Amino acid sequence: MPRKARRPTTASLRHENAYYSMGCRIIFGIDEAGRGPLAGPVAAAAVALPLQESRLSKSLRGVRDSKEMSAEQRSNSVGAIKEVALAWGVGHASAGEIDCMGIVPATKAAMQRALEAAMRDSEVSPDCLFLDHMLWPERRDIPQVSIVKGDKHSLSIACASVLAKVWRDQVMTDLHGQYPQYGFDQNKGYGTDAHIGALEHYGPCEHHRRCFKPVSDLIASGIGK
Repeated sequence: MPRKARRPTTASLRHENAYYSMGCRIIFGIDEAGRGPLAGPVAAAAVALPLQESRLSKSLRGVRDSKEMSAEQRSNSVGAIKEVALAWGVGHASAGEIDCMGIVPATKAAMQRALEAAMRDSEVSPDCLFLDHMLWPERRDIPQVSIVKGDKHSLSIACASVLAKVWRDQVMTDLHGQYPQYGFDQNKGYGTDAHIGALEHYGPCEHHRRCFKPVSDLIASGIGK
């Protein structure tokens, strides 16, 4: 007999349930997308789920680390996440801001903007932040939990990872219409061989991160100044 197709796994609520039992009612999962590419913004999302809902995992079945989901699965999950969430927000920092601040401060700026957007639109405030394997000392006013591989082991973080990834991928697809020579619709700004070849031929555009190698090396050599 043919094997039954396995249902997609769903990120766990174990950490959320533990902190909810200790009195943390509003837990925002925060995650980023796009720290490593050579072009485009870095994005972040913040998501607070209704942890008291008994069918929460079923409502978000299949939501997990966005890197383990197909583009279609991620896109199909966005509506459910936004519908179920108590609050959600997306923020970003541009390539220019990354060049000015550096990637870590720019990522934190995107996180701050995502959290502010979620709080502004929902009028809820976090009791706790769940972060994917990092701490955010600039927001030490809010209790934080750093979870190793958080987008695998926390549904709140997984939801944030999906929203951030889908938002950023759409931005890169839109940029492809303006700069088709770089193949942003396929590489999403990452340093593939074809993307680097296009950089060597055309030089960088305004959305390339000039502080990132090999973009900075090409500029130093006189390409695309």
